[in-house]
Amino acid sequence: SNIVPDGLYKDGLQRARFLPAIAMIKQYTDVVNVDSGVDYRLRHLEQAELFHFPLDDAAHQSMRASFKALTPECTQAIENDVLMIENRPINALRTCDDVAWFDFRALCDGPRSQNDYIELGKIFHAVLLSNVEQMGVTTDDIARRFINMVDEFYDRNVKLIISAEVELKDLYTGGRLSFEFQRTLSRLLEMQSHEFLARAHKP
Repeated sequence: SNIVPDGLYKDGLQRARFLPAIAMIKQYTDVVNVDSGVDYRLRHLEQAELFHFPLDDAAHQSMRASFKALTPECTQAIENDVLMIENRPINALRTCDDVAWFDFRALCDGPRSQNDYIELGKIFHAVLLSNVEQMGVTTDDIARRFINMVDEFYDRNVKLIISAEVELKDLYTGGRLSFEFQRTLSRLLEMQSHEFLARAHKP
């Protein structure tokens, strides 16, 4: 129970009838406080890999495990959810409470603006992003959206878990966004640190 026996059905209708049950609970059971003060979601984030490559079955299974660990009280995740953000649909692989799992192209390809990422950053405490592709001069539009997304998630302390086809340092092969992308890489590294993971989400 989340409540000690004396607090059960507090202020409930005809609570006096429930008092004998409380007395029996107290007589025949021991109250044990299991609140250790541990933030279990933070503990998982600190122990998990937050950047996976290459895109193999191990990466996918790790992403699935992270989603489950970040939603311990979720009874029914929504598969293939369609979110309306800035009056445009965004497809999510899975959502539950304040955690969402997206495919890279769903967030970084197509008509996406910084406002989309601001809104997502307000809604979700943690975002999982699968199938991040290596970007370069021919995909600078996608890279720009990725940069904007990381910036907004960074500012709102959103916890970001990624699976990618290449390691972090090779995500961008060069082009007109080389300078900006170096800052993005630095932020992605910082977002894996204990200090960042312990920060409260800013809805």
